[in-house]
Amino acid sequence: MSARSEPGSRAPQSRTRAGTSLAPPVAGVRLAVRRALTGLSGAGPVLVACSGGADSLALAAATAFVAPRLGRRAGLVTVDHGLQPGSAGRAERVAGWAREAGFDPVEVVTVSVTGRPGGPEAAAREARYDALLATARRHGAAGVLLGHTRDDQAETVLLALARGAGPRGLSGMPPRREWDGVPLLRPLLDVPRADTRGACAALGLAPWEDPHNADPAYARSRVRADVLPALVRALGPGVVDNLARTARLLAADTAALDDLAAAALAEVRAAEAGLSVDGLAALPPAVRTRVLHAWARELGATPAALSHRHVAALDALVTDWHGQGAVHLPGGLPVRRHAGRLIT
Repeated sequence: MSARSEPGSRAPQSRTRAGTSLAPPVAGVRLAVRRALTGLSGAGPVLVACSGGADSLALAAATAFVAPRLGRRAGLVTVDHGLQPGSAGRAERVAGWAREAGFDPVEVVTVSVTGRPGGPEAAAREARYDALLATARRHGAAGVLLGHTRDDQAETVLLALARGAGPRGLSGMPPRREWDGVPLLRPLLDVPRADTRGACAALGLAPWEDPHNADPAYARSRVRADVLPALVRALGPGVVDNLARTARLLAADTAALDDLAAAALAEVRAAEAGLSVDGLAALPPAVRTRVLHAWARELGATPAALSHRHVAALDALVTDWHGQGAVHLPGGLPVRRHAGRLIT
């Protein structure tokens, strides 16, 4: 957040600074939050994950307005990754604004990114989510609200496409998911990033501009600065919404296939142990590979390490059997074909 006008200088207002009517971006963000919170179970507070950037700040301001009107207490968590000079001070300013805005509880959580697997983006994300989930469990939160927008969803789809991801990757970020028993909600996936900035401006809040968002060392930053604007210039502004809609459509298809795969997994379990090769071979490929993926996770393969290569090798034990040896899943777990079954 800028030193010129910190969020702590005022609580969220219900009218624009002109005092005449509610600004459309403010109304749009509030409506999105209301839809996400309506019907949410659990008596605990909802926690907003807020970095102080425009997206999470607009989300926090809307939640401070909407949650009490739904009989819901709202808290706020800001995570200090310690990756930039002055990060601790920025986190404390976010927390100070949140207390003035009526959030309870308000927490600053400091995390360490070093020593975690993956690149810096993945390590920071893992540390952040660990902190959010721990804080949510400590307060008995009904859910954690995340500030990802429609533009973030479009960027996610493009990144997944560049990686050669399948339907699951191209389905992007879900509006809601359960992670270790904690609901993670993304109310703003249908809200343009421009509206979160507009909401902050209308409420007199100056968001912090994270320099990492413009650092070309990060793939998402390059997509945000170069790739997506080039697509908009070439195909028109509707491309952002079209990419986000693609994610929604694929998410629905993926959910249906996952349901079919869950039922199929129960049917192909062998009486002795493992999975029936004949039962697997009779399944459509899209269902069979999901069955193998789910089974591999049951065996202990971590989702982050389990790749298309592993599932394809398991599938070859069913569809292209010529006496090959065991497939080694992440963690060194061997899966082999024996007596018409896949076993460990």
